[in-house]
Amino acid sequence: MQNTEYQILESSSPSKEMAKTFISNVFSWMFVGLMLTGVLAYWFGNNPAYMQLLVSETGMTPLGYVIMFAPIGFVLLMSYGFNKFSYPLILALFLGYAAIMGLSLSFIFLVYDIGSIYLTFGITAATFGLMAILGYTTQIDLTKFGSFMMMGLFGIVIASLINMFVGSEKMDYIISIIGVVVFTGLTAYDVQKIKTMGAEIETGTASASKLAIMGALNLYLDFINLFLMLLRLFGDRK
Repeated sequence: MQNTEYQILESSSPSKEMAKTFISNVFSWMFVGLMLTGVLAYWFGNNPAYMQLLVSETGMTPLGYVIMFAPIGFVLLMSYGFNKFSYPLILALFLGYAAIMGLSLSFIFLVYDIGSIYLTFGITAATFGLMAILGYTTQIDLTKFGSFMMMGLFGIVIASLINMFVGSEKMDYIISIIGVVVFTGLTAYDVQKIKTMGAEIETGTASASKLAIMGALNLYLDFINLFLMLLRLFGDRK
């Protein structure tokens, strides 16, 4: 009986170590992406000469529109080209995406008080950290919960597109509340999914490296969207 238990523990140990290594790589790249985004957002957002490239007195410039919508293209390119692209190219696209997002997020410094931006970022980091720990440590399968959150995400996208034409402040408020709930839940779900994936894939391979970047992208998106939803709810406008 003791030998059997030892064999089970011995066989499960490598998978746990692989999961730890994999999720460590995922979080490392997520933090790199967030740092790159934060530095560029602050740099552009607090430099009037740079912001003039994106926003003019009559509205957003052509470059501003490109910066706003380019991140969608990067995500689609990474998703559909995952199997064809090499690891260096996937990594370059991720870093390029994070840089473009930094320029895109520079607009928040024109709209919100800088103190509320810092405060909201701190709240986001604390919330994200708690949900990441929950997702990593819980023994409950969050698959069904994650599917429900994904349904909520699609609902947010559709409602946001509709509200672009309606322009309802009440609807925007409701979308932001639902968004906070959805991206908080998705954080726990994505971390558990990444942990499970890490236990099943061999570390050190090109596939594992590419999957780590895609995992970092998922968590990056959870963090950024949670931050933006909280900022829309609690940020002090100028």
